[in-house]
Amino acid sequence: MAQKTLLVIVGPTGIGKTSLGIQLAAHFKTEILSADSRQFFKEMSIGTAVPTAKELEMVPHHFIHHISIHESYTAGDFERDALTKLDELFELHDIVLMVGGSGLYIDAVVYGIDSFPKIRPGLRQELQNELEQGGLKPLQKELMLKDPDYYKKVDLKNPQRVLRAVEVIRTSGKPFSDFLGQGKEKRPFKSVILGLEAPREIVYDRINTRVDQMIKSGLLKEVMSLKDYKHLNALQTVGYRELFSYIKGETDLQDAISEIKKNTRRFAKRQGTWFRKNKDIRWIPHDMPLKELIQFLNKTIENG
Repeated sequence: MAQKTLLVIVGPTGIGKTSLGIQLAAHFKTEILSADSRQFFKEMSIGTAVPTAKELEMVPHHFIHHISIHESYTAGDFERDALTKLDELFELHDIVLMVGGSGLYIDAVVYGIDSFPKIRPGLRQELQNELEQGGLKPLQKELMLKDPDYYKKVDLKNPQRVLRAVEVIRTSGKPFSDFLGQGKEKRPFKSVILGLEAPREIVYDRINTRVDQMIKSGLLKEVMSLKDYKHLNALQTVGYRELFSYIKGETDLQDAISEIKKNTRRFAKRQGTWFRKNKDIRWIPHDMPLKELIQFLNKTIENG
């Protein structure tokens, strides 16, 4: 039986992961799992840069627009669902692609994720209500008091990370950090992880161009349609948060667009920091000729 290989394409936003993934999937006659956690939500399209209808027609994609912003969906949920889908796809293909920039979700599939207690029903909504009414600071303070170790590590400006830690603490009565660093799972497939890299000025220029294109494509209209749900966790993200401020009259449109570009650049930098910690990633130029890349991949996969 041929060895099953999960080919993972990672890198910062705007570097060209989607295009390369489609080219490789077409070459290997296989399918793609999206590992971009923002593209999971069916109500969000323009601001999350989902593949175009034409791109989605070129090769089968999974985990794009498969849940609603009203649903809670964790990296653990993605791990479970992605592994189930991989079992199905590996019956048909020796190679399957996973493409995206959400490092935690990618790690969950490749290595396994720490095991957390089952969250009691209604708790996430309670926390969302607290966030909407009192802001993030009270939840940050609770995390600082109950888990100072994780408080020092977590991105305190990321509501999703703070809410996730607090809900585990309230459910278990234990610090969130107690559940981290547990044993990783051995997978029944090999993972080959490619990281795309480019000079910073190229990445930043692509980001700026992409944001301008999103605005032209109707991002403001998309955000307007979601303003009643701006408190939801899925919408606490770059491209939406800044335009909600504009809609509320807190800033003008050009300043909001500039903030989207700036915050997207910061997001890309954080992605790079996350992926650089992973010694399993094979870094390649973003513009590496496809023929040369395929030869490299064939040798890599063949050599196990």
